[in-house]
Amino acid sequence: MDKAPGEIRLSTATGRWVILTTVLGSSMALLDSTVVNVALPRIGEDLNADMAVLQWTVNAYTLTLAGLILLGGALGDRYGRRKIFILGAIWFAIGSLLCGLAPNDVLLVAARALQGVGAALLTPGSLSLIQASFHPDDRARAVGLWSGFGGVGAAVGPFLGGWLVDGPGWRWVFLINVPLAALCVPVALRHVPESRDPQAHGRFDVLGAVLGAAALALITYGLIAPHVWAGVAGVVVGIAFVLVERSRPDPMLPPSIFASRQFTSVNLVTVCVYAAFAGFFFLTALQLQVVVGYSALGAGTALLPTTVLMLLLSARSGELAQRIGPRIPLTVGPLLCAGGMLLMLRVDENASYLSDVLPAMLVMGMGMVTLVAPLTATVLASVETARAGLASGINNAAARAAGLLAVAALPLLAGMGPEAYRSATEFGETFRRAMPMCAGVLVLGSLIAWTTVRRPAPADVLARAQPQCRVNCGVSAPPLEQAEERVTGSAGP
Repeated sequence: MDKAPGEIRLSTATGRWVILTTVLGSSMALLDSTVVNVALPRIGEDLNADMAVLQWTVNAYTLTLAGLILLGGALGDRYGRRKIFILGAIWFAIGSLLCGLAPNDVLLVAARALQGVGAALLTPGSLSLIQASFHPDDRARAVGLWSGFGGVGAAVGPFLGGWLVDGPGWRWVFLINVPLAALCVPVALRHVPESRDPQAHGRFDVLGAVLGAAALALITYGLIAPHVWAGVAGVVVGIAFVLVERSRPDPMLPPSIFASRQFTSVNLVTVCVYAAFAGFFFLTALQLQVVVGYSALGAGTALLPTTVLMLLLSARSGELAQRIGPRIPLTVGPLLCAGGMLLMLRVDENASYLSDVLPAMLVMGMGMVTLVAPLTATVLASVETARAGLASGINNAAARAAGLLAVAALPLLAGMGPEAYRSATEFGETFRRAMPMCAGVLVLGSLIAWTTVRRPAPADVLARAQPQCRVNCGVSAPPLEQAEERVTGSAGP
């Protein structure tokens, strides 16, 4: 490597290698949040697992990722973004290998939790490395390429997952990450310069991270088991987490950031929206296979319209919101998504793809297009520029935590038994009870947006708050954004 941080040009071979490794790294973690859903029926059948195991297969990953993602970003700022990115990629690959080789459901769930830890180290570093590595004149184009290629990967994720499940088998949904990491790590070591945040200081809030993750784990266990004592214990630990964060000099989740009413409001909208999304995609992937009779590939292909629409239109949606303000998109978007979910009530064992499934997916996709980009922009505009990265991280973690709890609670609320996914009749009945619940949560998010979200008045604030990631296809959380900052580092060996 012959370039220091901030000097790499996009037109050089080194610049292209940096784009490649960051796209590979972010795509591994992003894909794993979506492709696993289509593999769940085969996992359950192969491991003789009940519904709770399928929930934990999704939630063990989300739990550790949501609980540790803020800490992962702080570690990169302090000790070196390349170093933590590489550590995360290796950790993620080991977790993926263990998932692919897991002989039973207990080891699979444990390996998924390890995967989530790797993702929490890997995910925050991708955009940071782009910002820190490229020359300022090329930085915007580099971010555009990174988010564009990442969006393509996310868009085809369910299709890829279905193809792997029906082809070499569900274990390859996880094992495919190993060769990707084997390419990502040496490229990062050879071509990506090390960088740090010179302003990073103070102690790491490890206690806060542990308490936050423990609270989510206990509440999730209480909902899936279900055990009331675990839920109560989770609430108590959550209260302890809040008290600790209020008393620490350098908290992981600074309470002062919620002094912004707009920031608090948009995070409430985020919780509603991504809770509904997580429940929808978890149950719909099962509905299409268990009830309608699709193969894993067919189910993955059926989900493509939502992500393809986001890939094609998310940038334009952000531009529209910049002109008209966030209130209307954040109100209309959830209502469109709610309409798409209610259209899924027509999808039963006799459903036609063109007349039943596709319209629901198109309406759902247009709703996601309408709201996701304005959601991120409003989060960034609601705090001072120096705290934009922190605000984005909190918003991302809130979305993942909401999805975690939704996947845990929705089957319980809909009355799904342990063997529901083995019976088309039982699953279909409970699915029809679950979709209106998801739609109702979206309507609540829409009402919160309409009554509390206001356009940030100064035009310079709006311009400054535009997300760097103009293309967004993530259905599990908003994209992570970083504050523009000066970075230091050395080119390394």
